[in-house]
Amino acid sequence: MRNPYRLRLIALLSLAACASPKPKSELDMLSIKPFKMPCLGRAMHAMRLESPAMTEAEKSDLYFKNYFESFLDAKGQKEYVACLDGERGGKDHRKRRKEAAGWLKRAEDSAAKYGAFFPAGKRITDVTESFADVEGNRFRRRVVVTLKDGTQTSTEKTFDKSPAAAPASAVAYSGHGASSVSKEVLEAFAPKPLPEELSRTIQAMLDVHAPGMGALSPDGKALYFSWRVTGVSQLWRLDGPMRFPVQLTAGQDPTWLAAVTPDGKALVVSRDRKGEENPGLYLQDPAGGQLSLIQHKAGIRTRLQLVSDEGRWVYYSSNDKKPDSYALYRYDRTSGRAEELLSQDGIWSIADRKPGRLLLSKAVGSNMEEYYELDEASRALTTLFGQGEREDYSALYGPGDGEVLVKTPRFGDFRRLYSWRAGTFTALTPELGYDVEDFGVDRPRRRVLYTVNEGGFTRARALDPRTRRDLTVPGLPRDAVHAYWGSTTPDGRFTTLGVDSGAAPLSSYALDWKTGTLTRWHTGSAPEADLARFVPATLETYPARDGTAIPVLVREPKTCAKPCPVLVRFHGGPESQSKPGFSPVDQLFLDAGFVIAEPNVRGSDGYGKAWIHADDGPKRLDVITDIEDAAAWARKRFAAEGGPPKVGVMGGSYGGYSTLMAMTYFAGAYDAGAEVVGMSSLVTFLKNTAPYRRILRESEYGSLAHDLDALTKLSPSTYLDRLKGPLLIIQGASDPRVPVGEAVQFHDALKSRGVDSDILVFADEGHGAQKRENKVYQLGYILRFFQKHLQGKG
Repeated sequence: MRNPYRLRLIALLSLAACASPKPKSELDMLSIKPFKMPCLGRAMHAMRLESPAMTEAEKSDLYFKNYFESFLDAKGQKEYVACLDGERGGKDHRKRRKEAAGWLKRAEDSAAKYGAFFPAGKRITDVTESFADVEGNRFRRRVVVTLKDGTQTSTEKTFDKSPAAAPASAVAYSGHGASSVSKEVLEAFAPKPLPEELSRTIQAMLDVHAPGMGALSPDGKALYFSWRVTGVSQLWRLDGPMRFPVQLTAGQDPTWLAAVTPDGKALVVSRDRKGEENPGLYLQDPAGGQLSLIQHKAGIRTRLQLVSDEGRWVYYSSNDKKPDSYALYRYDRTSGRAEELLSQDGIWSIADRKPGRLLLSKAVGSNMEEYYELDEASRALTTLFGQGEREDYSALYGPGDGEVLVKTPRFGDFRRLYSWRAGTFTALTPELGYDVEDFGVDRPRRRVLYTVNEGGFTRARALDPRTRRDLTVPGLPRDAVHAYWGSTTPDGRFTTLGVDSGAAPLSSYALDWKTGTLTRWHTGSAPEADLARFVPATLETYPARDGTAIPVLVREPKTCAKPCPVLVRFHGGPESQSKPGFSPVDQLFLDAGFVIAEPNVRGSDGYGKAWIHADDGPKRLDVITDIEDAAAWARKRFAAEGGPPKVGVMGGSYGGYSTLMAMTYFAGAYDAGAEVVGMSSLVTFLKNTAPYRRILRESEYGSLAHDLDALTKLSPSTYLDRLKGPLLIIQGASDPRVPVGEAVQFHDALKSRGVDSDILVFADEGHGAQKRENKVYQLGYILRFFQKHLQGKG
């Protein structure tokens, strides 16, 4: 059945085209050749390319929702012809148009969702607009129109810059990274100084920390690790257990240890810039000195895969062929040259290597992989398992010929370890009722080291892959909240182990399998801190409206003004998990008198396959209510002295998205919200996130092609008019995952509705603050925000 609104739209536009003389000024700014109806061309002109001197109020007059609008020049008077919800309207609709804001974004969404149909069968599927500064006091505006058949028409026009012509941001943003936002926005939303005492308090808490677990030299005599003690992550070396560390890298760019070569003669180093997540790879002498470049290209991700047993070849992946695919390379340390191994389309990575053979993984969705084997000499690719299944697999070579060790939930609800040979899976670990979380195999293939996730607590285990018997792990602390396996030396003798006791910063150990001794190499720092006052997390549950028990970690302050205000913090991912453990950041809020509650809502990892996939695509609509139910539980659980507490909501990445949904879709459930790098619209997010991430994110949220209605319903921006409580928005300009435009468009839309929201944008950060000074700002803004709105301070 034909849509009557579309037919009325065509009729109205046709009528307008016949009744209206051509405007005095020719539409030379836009030439859309596929358009067969002159009035529609003028409609698009009015919609996107109005005079740069127009005021914001006049722009609001052009706002439309599911209708197109055109200027007419009749008897010298400017009038309007509109299709507003299927009705013809003129000046009597000006009031309705003025009441709505965000006209650019709504224009784009309407074009994408409803399209415009033409006698020739043309249909608009997307209209985007972008601004760019050019020399002098001028800016360039670019419009791209995409039709259903995939063809595009674009036009550019340069204007004199003025506050009205070049707004602080365009609501219909395009792209990601710092170049997608203007300098004016970065300056306007830059952090302002914090009160000195607040900054001092946060600085002291950030000094309670620990280095990374690290990796040992092949002989076990040195430990290399990453540490943020200088304010940004750099590489360090310890020349013996509990010795004074030596700094190996420096500067403003975050740098991490990627690997120690098996011959012990080089470190493989990964370095990023401004949180762009486009790292490069380098080599460095273990003694220190300058870095030697393997590859670091602007806008390109270069990631270490592995180093060959003899140390000659450094294997890496890079999306330098196509933005949404990873090609595979190997770099010869002897000649200093790289050669291509595989450049097929897809998200490829190298899982493991045996002489002459590579075990390859191809991601086809979030937690969905296919496995292949590549012959290095012939470049022949052989399929192994996972093809067409869209199942969760993680694999490494086993000790036997043709054997692959696989972690998967394929045969049950939880991940287990299996041995795969010629299409047959044989279980190595029992059905535990919780996940095998991670695993590794040493180079001699004598031990499988794995961890299990017991309700968020990490337990380290080991087994012999040949006999399939459990191995005793000597000296392993039994009361630790988390025990993580690190790397093993090439001969299999030493393995690093990270231990989080829950009462102190992480400590790094080295396990000597030959002697059975566990030696501590470094421990964390806690200057001027009384660790006895740090509050551990306890595990509780709260009931969802359908009766499902939702796990939630709780930390309560030792003292607070009753009833203690509650901060509900949602984790990112969404396929992640809030876990207990030592947390100076949580203690910062506890010291300020807040309860911290961290739910693991449906869609979280760690509770089985059914739980993690409960929110995939449109199914998210069925379980998103876990967010609102957390607030209802918190008000009852922490009520005191006859009254419920005030409840705030916070989170980063998907947790930021959850915060925005909590404040809009579930408006009134929470009293205030602070979000960091969260998505305000799943539609614009999927359009603009980095191409290499889109395929993985669409499997989680739904696709633009098939799930647009659900994506719109699940977007906080759809419910802007519901927002009641105060909101804080924090974003990094260089973020490739959640573009800075997500934050700016939401803030601007609220502002156009007369709703105040605080916003902070870091010009030199990406997906969350990494630099120490920015961490202080981020934590300070959030803490001060909740003190004001939940405690009435300031």
